[in-house]
Amino acid sequence: MPGWVTGCGSRAAHAFPGSGYDLITALDCLHDMGHPVSAARHIRQALVGDGTFLLVEPTAADDLAGNLNPVGQVYYAFSTLLCVPSALAQEPAVGAGQSGRGARTRAILTEAGFTRFRRAAQTPFNLVYEAPP
Repeated sequence: MPGWVTGCGSRAAHAFPGSGYDLITALDCLHDMGHPVSAARHIRQALVGDGTFLLVEPTAADDLAGNLNPVGQVYYAFSTLLCVPSALAQEPAVGAGQSGRGARTRAILTEAGFTRFRRAAQTPFNLVYEAPP
C-alpha cells in the first residue's frame, strides 16, 4: 500500500496503524519520544523495502565542546526544560534528551534495525537524516 505517514501525532509513535509506507517522517521529535528505539523499530517495520525514513533533529555535535555555541546552548536549555520531561512523561520512558547528535541518532536507528543511515542535509538549526530499511 503506497502512502506516507508523518510522525509525532497524538497516537503513540510505536503504535501507529498500517504498513507498506513509502515515506515516514519524524520532524524534530524522535528525541522527545519516551522510547525512540521502539518508535524507530516500528517505523522500519512499516516501510516498504525501498521506502525511506526521513528524520529531522536539532543540530548538535557529538561532544559537549562542539555544542558550546549560541544554538547549542539554547538547545540544551530546551532539552532540559521540554524534551526530557516530555520523554519521561511517556511509557516506556528512556529520556534520550537532545539526541540530534549524529552518533546518538545512528545508535538509535541501528538498534531499531536500520542498516543504512546518512546525513542528507544540515542547517545551523537542523540535521536531516535519511534511513532506508
